[in-house]
Amino acid sequence: MQRIITAGVDGSVESLDAADWAAREALRRGLALCLLHAGDEPEARTGLPELDAPADRVARAVNRAARVLAFAHPTLEIVRRQVPGPPVEALLAAAESSETLALGSRGFTGFAGFLVGSVALAVTARATRPVVLVRAGERPEDEHWDSEAGPYRPVVLGIDLDHPCDELIEYAFYAAATRRAPLHALHTWTVPLAPSGSAVDPEEEKTHALAAALTPWRNKFPDTDVTERTFHGRAAHHLLMASTKASLLIIGRRIPSGVHLGPVAHSVIHHSLCPVAVVPHESSRLTSTTGPGSRTD
Repeated sequence: MQRIITAGVDGSVESLDAADWAAREALRRGLALCLLHAGDEPEARTGLPELDAPADRVARAVNRAARVLAFAHPTLEIVRRQVPGPPVEALLAAAESSETLALGSRGFTGFAGFLVGSVALAVTARATRPVVLVRAGERPEDEHWDSEAGPYRPVVLGIDLDHPCDELIEYAFYAAATRRAPLHALHTWTVPLAPSGSAVDPEEEKTHALAAALTPWRNKFPDTDVTERTFHGRAAHHLLMASTKASLLIIGRRIPSGVHLGPVAHSVIHHSLCPVAVVPHESSRLTSTTGPGSRTD
């Protein structure tokens, strides 16, 4: 099966910006790009222009996006797909055969942050493959320091040491490696790990645990510069602070976990200033026995 990056495209500005991000990600990974529109087939005509026009506009937008991306990235293989049926189910099915599914989030709405649509939220909460949410207005130069020609900003990984997993850590290391960017691994804790008066230093214990979780992956990706940080406080706050200087923010989602995202994921995807990758994983799966650069999925 062909390995692809898929972008959900519905003709909106945010979905086209997500497609642009997905094209760059496909090039970084050496994969093909699939532009997917879920909904009614353009051929399903009613004969009434006022009803057919929306489908026509979407079809034109998808075709235009494909042409623009093909011109900008002449070596990129681009596939267009139209899938009938409910968008959530179609996107979930597409995610199954994709390395990553990219979806757009709408513009900044002040205190509320970025408005993430119900389709994107539902897909992110249920997908079994990584989903990246890309804010409207995201540009290639936003991933870099100074300009598009400059080095990439860091990739930030938010890791829960109570539920570490290979899929999440590998995705972060691979994302950093393909960008030749540093990886910043963050862990936060909010409760003491030992009773008052104990000789155990909670911060020191968390620091050691974080280093232990990442050491095998440092060995597999020796060229990736890794910074490890632990913080006492709310995870969302520290992750959002890190997103202001990041090219990509990566968080995990345990499966099975129902059909809703947790509060940290909700806060991050609504307020992050960079694209957010949500990587589903089973908890406490650390094999760390495969060779350098190998995949566990």
